[in-house]
Amino acid sequence: MKGREPNLVLALIPLIILIGAAAMSIFYWDAGMFIPLISGIVAACIVGKILGYQWDDLQKALSNGVSKALPAVFILFIIGTIIGTWILSGVIPTLIYYGLAIVNPAFFVPLVCLVTGVVSLILGSSFTSIATVGLAFIAIGQGMDFPLPLVAGAVISGAFFGDKLSPLSDTTNVAPAMVGEDLFAHVRHMLWDTIPAFILSIVLYWIIGLNYVSTAASLEKIREIMQGLEAQFVIHPLLFVVPIFTLFLMLKQYPAIPSLLLIAALGGVTAMLVQGSNLTEVVQAMTSGYVSGSGIEEIDSLLSNGGINSMLSTIGLIIIATALGGVLEATSVFKTIVSTIVARIRSVGSLILSTILSTFIIAFASGAQFLAVILPARGFLETYKKFGLSPLNLSRSVEAAGTVGINLVPWGVPAVFAASVLGVPAIEFIPFIFFAFLVPLINIIFGYTGFSIKRIPATSSLQNTKEKIL
Repeated sequence: MKGREPNLVLALIPLIILIGAAAMSIFYWDAGMFIPLISGIVAACIVGKILGYQWDDLQKALSNGVSKALPAVFILFIIGTIIGTWILSGVIPTLIYYGLAIVNPAFFVPLVCLVTGVVSLILGSSFTSIATVGLAFIAIGQGMDFPLPLVAGAVISGAFFGDKLSPLSDTTNVAPAMVGEDLFAHVRHMLWDTIPAFILSIVLYWIIGLNYVSTAASLEKIREIMQGLEAQFVIHPLLFVVPIFTLFLMLKQYPAIPSLLLIAALGGVTAMLVQGSNLTEVVQAMTSGYVSGSGIEEIDSLLSNGGINSMLSTIGLIIIATALGGVLEATSVFKTIVSTIVARIRSVGSLILSTILSTFIIAFASGAQFLAVILPARGFLETYKKFGLSPLNLSRSVEAAGTVGINLVPWGVPAVFAASVLGVPAIEFIPFIFFAFLVPLINIIFGYTGFSIKRIPATSSLQNTKEKIL
């Protein structure tokens, strides 16, 4: 049986319950996001029953939502094995070692953002860059006594700068596809908001980072960490071959999952050849992660990481969040909210603002990047055309909030993943993800000023009119 569409009050009930429960869990219960997300699912299913949907319909919606997350789930499993083998092989310890040797504290935080951004741009994957160079920067930052939430914010800002502009990124491909535009035209149009936001982020990280230079770790402490790494691993510049080969695979645009599997296997082989590990230790690192026993707290807390098991909690949250998104989409909750917002649009500025707000609503409700990008792109497309605006403005706006801004959602998939890998609670690093604040803000400013807003050429509008008449 097909249910009817909800009114705005009914549509908002699951979102209010989810956000309310999430706020209580984060600020009072300290119990994570499982119960708030399940509460959202229960509320969404009750609303679905009120609207006339049968349980079989709702159960199918749950399954459909989860099915969209399966490729990401498999990738997260593989990333868990990469982290484990890259630590066991000495690749990440080598990155940390040489980072401590050459990094100037005065430029450390902006350098974190810049380097992670370049790596992510090449890899086309924010998750992979966070789990490799990002993890190394967290260790270096801890060794130099920089606040870890600040360092994590710089890592995530850089990672999503690269993810947003890379032609290899999944969301960067999905956004223009949803509005019928060319991938590279979409990337070029995003330069207007992405480059200024990235430069401003680096400047902010430099200014804030300077406040901690005087309290940065002494040379003795840094030397102690470097000696601890040397005692536990073979440290050698040749280990940079592994991340360089990873960059090569991504530049050749090989499929992500086979490439990541090869990278994990390469980490395991390197561990056996360079560190003298046996196959049992490699398999254990892939499964349960690496356990550091150097006796130095800074090393042990960060290098005891990785493995498939370390991803289970993150994957559980992703499955529940996407299941919730599936119900909210199937019961037309998202459609009702977007339609209500669209009906009140009166100017280009309010159109851009409404697009970004709608994308954030879906991001807060589902925690899923793909839903936050796809649903507003579908819902606003005709409105942009009616205003004579190129769909490139729409794809840029949904990427601003759905790809980058979703990092501001504590229970969103990107924030949960970053918290799991970097070992810093999402609620602590979110205030320092400057890039995620600046990109949506710049788009809103562009909407109201008209700067960089691309309009449909008059000839195209005339042709569309003729086609409708015919």
